[in-house]
Amino acid sequence: MIEIQPVAKVDVAIEVPGSKSLTQRALIAAALARGESRLIGPLESEDTAYSSQALTQLGVAIEKGKDWRIRGNGGLIKPSEEPIFLGNNGTATRFLTSVAALGHTQYTIDGDSRMQQRPIGPLMTALQGWGVDISSVRGTDCPPININGRGVAGGSTVLPEGKSSQYLSSLLLVAPYAKLPAILKVEGPIFSKPYIAMTLAVMADFGILVDCAGDFSSFSVPQGFYQGREYQIEGDASNASYFWAAAAVTGGRVTVTNVPVPSLQGDAMLVPLLGRMGCHVEKTGGGITLQGVERLEGIRVDMGDMPDVVPTLAVVAAFAHGTTVIENIAHLRIKECDRLSAVVTELNKLGVKVEEHESAMIIHGDGGVNLKGADIHTYADHRMAMCFAVAGLRIPGVKINGEECVKKSFPDFWQRFAHLAAKQK
Repeated sequence: MIEIQPVAKVDVAIEVPGSKSLTQRALIAAALARGESRLIGPLESEDTAYSSQALTQLGVAIEKGKDWRIRGNGGLIKPSEEPIFLGNNGTATRFLTSVAALGHTQYTIDGDSRMQQRPIGPLMTALQGWGVDISSVRGTDCPPININGRGVAGGSTVLPEGKSSQYLSSLLLVAPYAKLPAILKVEGPIFSKPYIAMTLAVMADFGILVDCAGDFSSFSVPQGFYQGREYQIEGDASNASYFWAAAAVTGGRVTVTNVPVPSLQGDAMLVPLLGRMGCHVEKTGGGITLQGVERLEGIRVDMGDMPDVVPTLAVVAAFAHGTTVIENIAHLRIKECDRLSAVVTELNKLGVKVEEHESAMIIHGDGGVNLKGADIHTYADHRMAMCFAVAGLRIPGVKINGEECVKKSFPDFWQRFAHLAAKQK
């Protein structure tokens, strides 16, 4: 357990680790590429360790230091007698399922108890349309997954739902290696579109240009090979959100020095939302500065494209005046925990008036004047730990249980978070 110490006002410039989303996408492209790649500034965390270990298990040579060197396998996937274990890394589980399908032996994709509750059925359906023999071992449409590898046939397939952008990104990343040019159509509403745009951008940077409809409902992927290259990883906008939020709730000033404008990461769009709440935003060098204000105002916002920063926004809204309505977030329920319910539960502990709906939450802010300390349960979810740490900057007595869960995406979060107090002016 860690108790957060309130601060009067923060004024700090800080660098965050590399983007988890970009690291995992670039890692897949580099692993499947012809030639060697160098990833500059990748994220070293529990999640990316699972990804890289799995790729090593499938025959990819990865040399780690400050930067990572990856000798691509040109799409040739080696056998693995042992299951490919990916913990609770949803992105890697979805990505590696498609990567393993390129192989020509049997593979098992597995994870921890929570990952075994997280759905992967729509991805399996789409892969089956590309000729992949894939099934859920327990018939639950969740891991463990069995693949009788015989390559990816390609041609046309349908992803029956786009609620998780990870399904779509997984399919796109391996599509160039199909035996026939790959056509992919998506049914139903598509969530988290910035993550799809990120995947397409990484693919383009590694040499594969995808033809897609403007609404991301259909894709045509040419056959080809990614080409090894040097690739710079942006700072993680999702992890930067906690520091921008710290400025917002304390009326202070924070510069995150390594999230650029423009950014490939949709979560950087949290900053304009904080601007709508009253904060001042400016570009500073290669980063973004947010200046908090004395009075924050509630807003109404559709967060379907930015699910990972919903908990951050919800905590900031607790200190705003008036009602904040956060809509289109049902997909938070299939994250590391049911984040929609978890955020509502923990905000209630702090005395926040908040309503939970099936796909929304409504926060009735009063400027934070009547809030109280509490022991926060993290549900083994890194984003729960980090967002509620922000609340402790204003509310005495906020204690975070299971604080070590930040290792999933931000191993030294608590050391960097401590700079907010250490560097006050």
